[in-house]
Amino acid sequence: MEGKGPYALDFDEILPDDVLSQKTPEKTERLMLELAIEKTMQQKQTKIEDLQFFIAGDLMNQIISATFAARTYAAPYLGVYGACSTFAEALGLGAVLLQGDFAEQVLIGTASHYQSAERQFRYPIELNIQHIASNHHTVTGAGAAILGFSDRGPRVTHATFGSVVDMGIKDALDMGSAMAPAAFATLTQHLKDTNRGLEDYDMILTGDLGKQGRKMLRVLLTNTEYSGLERLQDGGSQIYGDGQKTGAGGSGAACIAVMTLGYGLNMLKSSKAQRILIVATGALQSPTSVLQGDSIPCIAHAIALEA
Repeated sequence: MEGKGPYALDFDEILPDDVLSQKTPEKTERLMLELAIEKTMQQKQTKIEDLQFFIAGDLMNQIISATFAARTYAAPYLGVYGACSTFAEALGLGAVLLQGDFAEQVLIGTASHYQSAERQFRYPIELNIQHIASNHHTVTGAGAAILGFSDRGPRVTHATFGSVVDMGIKDALDMGSAMAPAAFATLTQHLKDTNRGLEDYDMILTGDLGKQGRKMLRVLLTNTEYSGLERLQDGGSQIYGDGQKTGAGGSGAACIAVMTLGYGLNMLKSSKAQRILIVATGALQSPTSVLQGDSIPCIAHAIALEA
């Protein structure tokens, strides 16, 4: 479905199907991450022994997609979990390791799969339960990148790690509403820390707020009298076309990863943008916490990328 959407030409590779001859979607998700890592190392002409750290995570219990991939790529492994914000968390941590002279090259990656996420967080797709308009569709994809020192961009210039925000929302089928306040908190904190405004970025790409969460973020920014809202875009709202039945839009750990590494980097490389801000959001609930009636804690991380 992602390969039939409006950003298909921005992706490095469109896979022929969402099974890849694997017996389960979890195994397919793991294989997609490994394929992304292989392609990244080939493009960079880098071997695994040249990397000082491998930072990765995913949506599965015990982040098994990333952890099992780490068996294949024997670099020092840091497993992280930020739900759909995992890619930005890994990107920021990798940049910190480089900035602190703890590494010269760091591999980051994440993946998600519609069927594996549905089975874990909502319900088996075999039940054919109808989605409501606020429900998200997990992106099936994987992304990987190598961070290092180079005279050529694009480059990471700022990272603002977010705090957990919980506004008491309990509806797991409306993650956009739960995550929008976290996106607002991190975005405004980033602008305060850097003494910048929305106008200082050619594009601000939120992770996967979806159609509902995107509206809420705009309302929050409008109510606090921010200008430059025309810079706002949302990967979850945009990754699928209008004719695709995906509810509120895309979500999942791969959503912001493939939109950043595809659409975002292509904007910088083509000089259509000189400075972009990635604000990746994550809903940190578990199936158990939802069944026990807990509200949904959320987080967002902001990463500035410049040509």
